[in-house]
Amino acid sequence: MMAGPTGRRVAIVGAALSDCGRVDDATAYALHAQAARRALADSGLERGLVDGFASAGTGTLAPVEVAEYLGLRPTWVDSTSVGGSTWEVMAAHAADAIAAGHANAVLVVYGSTARADIRAGRRTGNLSFGARGPLQFEVPYGHTLIAKYAMAARRHMIEYGTTIEQLAEVAVQARANAALNPEAMFREPVTVDEVLSGPMIADPFTKLHCCLRSDGGAAVLLAAEEYVRDCRTAAVWVLGTGEHVSHAGMAEWDDFTVSPAAVSGRLAFRRAGVGPAEMDFAEIYDAFTYMTLVTLEDLGFCAKGEGGAFVEKGRLRVEGGALPVNTDGGGLSAQHPGMRGLFLLVEAVRQLRGEGGARQVRRPDGSLPRLGVASGTGGWFCSAGTVVLGRD
Repeated sequence: MMAGPTGRRVAIVGAALSDCGRVDDATAYALHAQAARRALADSGLERGLVDGFASAGTGTLAPVEVAEYLGLRPTWVDSTSVGGSTWEVMAAHAADAIAAGHANAVLVVYGSTARADIRAGRRTGNLSFGARGPLQFEVPYGHTLIAKYAMAARRHMIEYGTTIEQLAEVAVQARANAALNPEAMFREPVTVDEVLSGPMIADPFTKLHCCLRSDGGAAVLLAAEEYVRDCRTAAVWVLGTGEHVSHAGMAEWDDFTVSPAAVSGRLAFRRAGVGPAEMDFAEIYDAFTYMTLVTLEDLGFCAKGEGGAFVEKGRLRVEGGALPVNTDGGGLSAQHPGMRGLFLLVEAVRQLRGEGGARQVRRPDGSLPRLGVASGTGGWFCSAGTVVLGRD
């Protein structure tokens, strides 16, 4: 387990979601607060113990403004913003800080009203992240975020013979898992044919290859091991972490079929002293079906180019799957309020504690899972953060 110069191990002792899905009557700050309160209540620790805070995505000075809204005055802070992988990277930084004695308890929190804002006309869909720096060479040609993912998926199909039906299986199995989750936004089963027959968004992706848009927030509380005995829930230990940034411009991406999780995952597993074969489940960022497939390859669950064959046999399902993936339904079916990486950590914690309800993962002998991995991706495969978690 991770330990720093102080010898302290680090655990996630609180995890919670705010109201999610369709939330028309709350601000992003309110969703931050709701998730934070619930995570603290989940831990059983007092708010006064929180001396570290991490947040991104809201306001001009994200962690400062949100901490003020929550009534916190932290002495350790992180505002890292690398897209969807932000929260795994922040968890890694928080674990390092606690292990080194720079903080005792770090609250990591996120909230977004991405869906409600568009519905109310407070914002419109974004075509790009701006047109300066490296992006000036792509934006003028209408090279949108979804187009970047679609190009990468098509490259994998050309290189390895991956089929559109195999990619559709990712969406089908995510929906099957969501059907077991009462908090999921979409729970009705879908078939491969229904995925393929949907409206085209960016070739080869039809609508159901793409994540939904929701509102929602999430929070986790990390703490030093000496506080674990005071917690009301079982500790989930941070065993190893890894982070990596790959590229900003597509022209600088060496291989469209390799994600930055190939590096972050290798680092996380090595530091944890375990391997992919020992994982009982995986929570993987899935803004698009291709993300799940290629991340499975890059984390080492199957060889490069074999992701299509790996996913097509129902392996990702909670019920009967060899490796349950995105056990809550993921961004494809459960919720996706923008940067979804923190939701992966919350779901991983719930699974390791045995709080999954109908979607609870079980080992072959019927026992609860002991090891799991959460791997977030940011931008258009620009960054990755991977966290390996375990319980006693």
